[in-house]
Amino acid sequence: MWDNPRLLNMAAGALVGIAVFVFAIVGVALLARSPLFPVTVIELTHPLGRTTRAEIESAARAHIRGNFFAVSPDEVRAGLEALPWVRRASVRRVWPDRLEVSLEEHVAFARWGDQGLVNTYGERFNGASDAHLPVFFAPAGTEREMTQRYLRFAQAVAPLGAKLERVVLSERRAWQLRLDSGLQLMLGRDADGAEARLARFVDAYPATLGRIARRHEYVDLRYPNGFALRVPELHG
Repeated sequence: MWDNPRLLNMAAGALVGIAVFVFAIVGVALLARSPLFPVTVIELTHPLGRTTRAEIESAARAHIRGNFFAVSPDEVRAGLEALPWVRRASVRRVWPDRLEVSLEEHVAFARWGDQGLVNTYGERFNGASDAHLPVFFAPAGTEREMTQRYLRFAQAVAPLGAKLERVVLSERRAWQLRLDSGLQLMLGRDADGAEARLARFVDAYPATLGRIARRHEYVDLRYPNGFALRVPELHG
């Protein structure tokens, strides 16, 4: 081997390549730990709604480790998405010293009992709001179904001139509604069947309950060919 120039050149080239690779790794490590090139600017691409600038700065800074080269956009993104009103975030590095942050915030649609809110995608989140929102009571994991059914039920009761303020789905899959007038509607099980019974009730309302000059409290629609009515004056 030692008298073979071709093999010697190959061996030398390999050693040089290994040395360059090692120096590159060491250089990258030193550069990442260097106090040079700090991240000094966090730039937002959209105006904020529910999330404050201070919350974003705090969440982002908590996940910035090292300088511009060492920071992980994915870690910063995860930190931002842990904020109550942030649904989705994207983070990218912009040379020489900034992170560009884009946020999508939750839009509150309903309350999930007393344990947070549901957004317009039917996703539960831990935000707090003083807005007047409908309330859902249902088993965990049914947030999207509750949102979709609410829209259908609300559209169904619109001809009554009332708004839907509460939807309940029991563990046995029985549906119950409450309107802003105080009227409670027991729809029973089977969501599609419940919608059909509700539609029949709304159609029949003008010729039946609509002619009764009392406040209605409770209507049970779980009958195949009619419904039962309860009025507070008769149940003192």
